[in-house]
Amino acid sequence: MTDLLRSFDYVFPTEIRYGENIVAELPHRIKRDGISSVLLITDPGLKDMPFTRKILDVLKTGGVRCAVYGGVEANPKDHNVQSAAALAREKGAEALIALGGGSPMDCAKAVAILAPQGGEVRDYEDSSRIGEEILPLYTVPTTAGTGSEVTFSAVITDSRAKFKFTVKSPRIAPRAAFIDPQLSVSMPSALTAATGMDALTHAIEAFTARNANPLSDAAALHAADLINSFLVRAVKTPEDMEARAGMMLGSLIAGIAFSHSDVASVHCLAEALGGMYDSPHGVCNAVALPVVMEYNLEYALDLYARIARVMGIDYESSEEGARRAVERVKFLAVEVGLPRFSELGIRESDFPILAEKSAQNGSNRDNPRPMKSEDYLELLKILQRG
Repeated sequence: MTDLLRSFDYVFPTEIRYGENIVAELPHRIKRDGISSVLLITDPGLKDMPFTRKILDVLKTGGVRCAVYGGVEANPKDHNVQSAAALAREKGAEALIALGGGSPMDCAKAVAILAPQGGEVRDYEDSSRIGEEILPLYTVPTTAGTGSEVTFSAVITDSRAKFKFTVKSPRIAPRAAFIDPQLSVSMPSALTAATGMDALTHAIEAFTARNANPLSDAAALHAADLINSFLVRAVKTPEDMEARAGMMLGSLIAGIAFSHSDVASVHCLAEALGGMYDSPHGVCNAVALPVVMEYNLEYALDLYARIARVMGIDYESSEEGARRAVERVKFLAVEVGLPRFSELGIRESDFPILAEKSAQNGSNRDNPRPMKSEDYLELLKILQRG
């Protein structure tokens, strides 16, 4: 259990708007803030989607001028941020809209700083350098995975160093999130699976992180319940709107949880892999999650047992519950068809570098088991053996 006597802060500045066709309210909300010109930031696969055109039409009809930056790559790169910030300045954007999954949203959070303040995006890895002049950001998620629509951190890839770094401050929290489960229906099953396991990782790591608090615990446990209940249905029956809604809410609530707690060693590994190999973040989390849970087991028995309980698993001891939670996570990854680590094309010769990058990650300190680079090296070897 989280130490009930330990001090904590809980800041949640983002307004959440949830419901069918909620994006119709976007121009009214933007104009209420005195804004008439925005830059919409998205990725190449979404910029020409019917719902993107619908959002652009809604904005135009509502009297909001909107330019589009559609070049965000997976694992958003520093040069994506620089390019989008330059376009925001050129178009005189007074605010930003991020449409899509975690990549456009993380890119947009960094652009919100860079467009008015200038410099290089990695300058702001030091949060003390983030000034008060931030472009307002409105988020519209189309995936149920990252929770980035409500978090106040952005993970960006340094394209030269092949290293993911984090820009984090409550100042970059989105002003409002517009969440419509219908926007996730067009997601391919493989993406639904990967992003869903990403959200489950957020929930489990938020609950077990050393920096957890009672409020993040409550959110994390509810998110784990929702994701466990609806992930397989969302993957296998994409038109099932109850499942889509359950996943959207699970992802959102997991985002609330980890933004007020932290993630841990699963993300440290996943971000190292994403930085070096540009591997899909959700897939990396999915393959690493059960192995890291097993590695942590003796340091988090009671915590993993509580995860098992909200997943509907009965047990007679904390050790049994923790082990059954690990087995459930393994089952989910197989059930939704995610690949094994050995299928990701990771070179064993890179394991020492990946282990060192994982140990350097800022979230490493919050893993329930103390981790050094040699521990990550051992985890990578376990993953490779499958």
